[in-house]
Amino acid sequence: MTDKLPENNFPAGYEVPKVWTWDKGNGGTFASINRPIAGPTHDKELPVGKHPLQLYSLATPNGQKVTIMLEELLALGHKGAEYDAWLIRIGDGDQFGSGFVGVNPNSKIPAMMDHSTPEPTRVFESGSILVYLAEKFGAFQPKDLKGRTEAMNWLFWQMGSAPFLGGGFGHFFAYAPMHIKYAIDRYAMEVKRQMDVLDRHLADHRFLAGSEYSIADMATWPWYGKITVNQSYPDAGIFLEGASYRHVRRWFEEIGARPAVQRGIMVNRTSGDPSGQLHERHDASDFETRTADKLAAA
Repeated sequence: MTDKLPENNFPAGYEVPKVWTWDKGNGGTFASINRPIAGPTHDKELPVGKHPLQLYSLATPNGQKVTIMLEELLALGHKGAEYDAWLIRIGDGDQFGSGFVGVNPNSKIPAMMDHSTPEPTRVFESGSILVYLAEKFGAFQPKDLKGRTEAMNWLFWQMGSAPFLGGGFGHFFAYAPMHIKYAIDRYAMEVKRQMDVLDRHLADHRFLAGSEYSIADMATWPWYGKITVNQSYPDAGIFLEGASYRHVRRWFEEIGARPAVQRGIMVNRTSGDPSGQLHERHDASDFETRTADKLAAA
């Protein structure tokens, strides 16, 4: 028996200090807005529009989950799901304004306020928002216990798995100030394992919870489906051989053909084809009249 730790075989370089300290100039795409403390950095109230549901977001995969859900609810005829979608530019630090922190103390998009309740209800974390809306409107969640549990299984799978794809693989593959082979290999292996989990499941199931389209699909589609057609991080789909997951691609294409999904991914979008960018959404007519290309031409 010995109390001595085994020697590692790591190459010479970074020596881990006893106590970590914040290096503000550590580089990377998001270095200017990342920090090790919470709370607001500035005073800024959030706007409030005319609808009961007020969404504060950006069209990242997490943001698209919620706008897809809202557009699907409206397509089903749930008029109470009308919403205002306000743009939160995370690169500019909008998520650290006092109003946004009041809705989500974690300073992450998406965040939502429901003003239809006796006291306005704040809802944050994308999975929580999806469950809230599914329960509020009684839609996109199986009614039977077994089916509902299966949908929740996959919803929580996505919530727990996506950080390996986003904060892990995506960060080191696309955003880190340098490419580190160990980090990219570590997270690429895990993402490919997750893609295989999905592909094997979808080989025998139309949707994640079975035959019924649900919030589990809405949560997973923006993150994992896009890998199959190389629409995630630049060239990540090629690097991860996304096209080889043919059952995931079948599922991705079926969901992507839904009109509500096509509208949902436009909301709060600030990149890509200007005709597919709807920076803010306050009315259904905005999809026809207020996309970035039309505003630029006005």
